[in-house]
Amino acid sequence: MPSLLPQQSQQSRVAARRRQRSTRLTVAVALLAGAAVLVVAAIASGSVTLVTLAAVAALVLGAAATRITHSELMATRRTAARDRAVQAQEYRALTERRTAESAAFAADMRRKIADRGEAIDALERALSGAQKRVVEQTRKLNDEARRATMAEHGRDEAEGRAAEAIVRLAELEAELDVARADLESTRTQLVALKQARETRSA
Repeated sequence: MPSLLPQQSQQSRVAARRRQRSTRLTVAVALLAGAAVLVVAAIASGSVTLVTLAAVAALVLGAAATRITHSELMATRRTAARDRAVQAQEYRALTERRTAESAAFAADMRRKIADRGEAIDALERALSGAQKRVVEQTRKLNDEARRATMAEHGRDEAEGRAAEAIVRLAELEAELDVARADLESTRTQLVALKQARETRSA
């Protein structure tokens, strides 16, 4: 609504200028018509003195009409120049505003892309760590399985160790399952983030 008020006031000013211009042109036309009437009346009277006075009056009225028309033309040119200057300033302000908005949008998108990149790097590091933990747990599981196999052929003490090894083996298998679940979750998050980044890049 505020943007309409200047436009309405400008329209009212334009209407006022048009009324003023039409009045000036009407006066100029009336002066020329009056000069023509005087000349025709003087010629019809046949008096040299009246013809001379009518000619002088017609010259004065014509000069006045010319002056009014000239002032009207100059006023029209000045008004047009002012309107063009105002329009140019408005276009410049609009261009500056749009340029600032575009720069802000580009900076925001760069920030979001950088944040996504950092998140992906963190997830990739977490995935690498989870893979290392899986390898370590698998190695420990194999060691314990080998120890359990060797303990099966020993005496009572060896059987006790084998039982401990079997318990430890079960614990390691549980830890391995947890590590594998963690690895799968990390991989899923990494794939989702990569897809989001590709979508934004497109």
